[in-house]
This record gives sequence, C-alpha cells and structure tokens, in this order.
Amino acid sequence: MTTIKDVAKHAGVSVATVSRYLNKKGYISEEAKKNIETSIKQLNYRPNQVARSLSTKRMQTIGLIVPDIMNPFFPEIARAIEDTALKEGYTVILCNSDEQAHKERQYIETLKQKYIAGFIIATNQLEREYYAGLNVPLVLLDRITDGKAPSVSSHNKNGAVLGTDYLVSCGVKEIACISGPQNVVPAYERTQGFLKAVEGLNIKTHVVESPFHFKEAEKTAFDLLSAHPGIDGIFAGSDVIAIGVQRAIHRLGLSVPDDIQIVGYDGISLGEMVTPSLTTVDQNIYQLGETAVKMLLKIIEGQELDKEHVMIAPSLIVRDSTKEKSK
Repeated sequence: MTTIKDVAKHAGVSVATVSRYLNKKGYISEEAKKNIETSIKQLNYRPNQVARSLSTKRMQTIGLIVPDIMNPFFPEIARAIEDTALKEGYTVILCNSDEQAHKERQYIETLKQKYIAGFIIATNQLEREYYAGLNVPLVLLDRITDGKAPSVSSHNKNGAVLGTDYLVSCGVKEIACISGPQNVVPAYERTQGFLKAVEGLNIKTHVVESPFHFKEAEKTAFDLLSAHPGIDGIFAGSDVIAIGVQRAIHRLGLSVPDDIQIVGYDGISLGEMVTPSLTTVDQNIYQLGETAVKMLLKIIEGQELDKEHVMIAPSLIVRDSTKEKSK
C-alpha cells in the first residue's frame, strides 16, 4: 500500500509538505503542488481518512438523524442528502431515532467522538439548549425546534392553505383535517393552515390527530367517517396519513373521489403509485435535502450563510383523489 512517505519521496518534497497539500493548510509552491499531484496519480495514492481526521479533527462525513425510516418521506430526503453530499466528497451516516430522545442523543454523542464534520437533524426530541451546545456544525431539517440553529423547512402553513383551498374549490361540503401529532412542528403548522383556509366559510369542519403511520391513520379515519358520514373531503397532514385514509374509505364501501375527496401533504413517490393516485401538496423533497447539505457545508467551511433559515415553497400536484374544480 502506498503511503504518504512514498508520495513525498517520489515528489521530492517532505512529508510535511504533502500533508499540507492534502489538508489544504499552509503554503506550498506551485512546483511542489504539481509534483505531488503527479506522484499521487502515478502511485495511485489514496489518503487514509482516519489518519487525516486525527490531525484535522474532522472527517468528510455527515451525520443524518431521522425520526422514522419507515416513513417514506425520510428515505426520499435521505437520498437527496446523500446525492448532494457525495458530489462534494462527503459520505453520510444515516441514524434512525425511532422518535426516542435517548437514541437521538446516543447517536449524536457517538458520532461526535468520530470527528464527524457536521449534522443534519430531522428530529426534535431533545431540548433546544442541547442542540445549541453541541459545538458542531448543524442544520435542522423539517422539524424545526427554534429560531437559533440554521434550518431548512417547507412553508407548511402556506402549503396547508393551498391544499385545503383546492379541496374546497372542488365542491366539498363537509371537510375534515386528519393531522399529524400536534407536538411535531410541521404537523401543527399544517393544522393551522387548514384552520386558516376554512375560517369564515359556510362549511362543516372536523379536526382529528393521527400518528404518521398507515395503520393508525386508517383506524383514525375509519372511526371519524363512521361517526360523521357526511364528510366528503379530507385534508391529510401527510401522504402516509392520506393513504391510510384511502384504505379506511375502501373498507367502508365508499370510493375516492366520488364519495370522498382527499388531499395529502409531502409529495412522496408512493402517492403517484396508489389507486387512485393522490392529489398532494408537494414539499419539493429533493430541494429540501439538497439545500440542507449546501448550508451545512458552508458552515463547515466557515463561510457566511446567505440566509440562516430557508423555507421551501410547496406546490400542488393534482391527481385522481380529487374531482375537477367546481365552476
């Protein structure tokens, strides 16, 4: 295996000069740079990342912590993060917290000891003081805990208004919001958007809460629709919830969209595959992940951020779970 000493000898420079070149620190003459680059190529040298981390106190690795890898939203955003990070020479370690504070804390503390370059955290289980005291480059994603740490999120309230307005425009007379857990910031914001959209309308409304899981959402919807058979429109707090709602409607012998129209929220790929395909508020998931990585890398490199808090504008995707707009 080729070592840094081999490169130095081949290039006719000191080991310290090669080290400065690899770590991009300190002065190196143009002639020395060219010689080192040539030697690295000819010898097929690959730097030892662990050894380099001991001197730089940082590895080219990003820690990504998500709350539930079984929720299709998070694998899709993880893909965007991995793609973007890899282009910049970084690898990603994915950690699933299962919505448990102790698991999230354990992952963070363990990765800090491995000289992680920074974190993208899509959970909100720990106290905001903990995140503030990490002393590691950090970007909060999707589930924002406060206004201090740099963050990227969807404009959830506006998105919920967009989705609910469209559902109302399709002629529904009794509308329900099946939201996510209200202790989760995006779920709360989407509920507030729904309430804003229906405020002052001559329309009967219901709001119930569901976990972000297919089976629980199906049960919640089944119980709600059994108790209130007049409901003909549902705004769901996520696409996962919306798909659970579709199953409940099918169990009740009703159809989508003829009997009940549905609008989801997220824009996951699964929404296009179910039957009928799901009208949804698209968070632009790939853009969320890509933006989070670009922000984090700027922080790691000591660059100033253009904006500390970025909100991605959602858009509406109209599919088959809603009817055409009423004239």
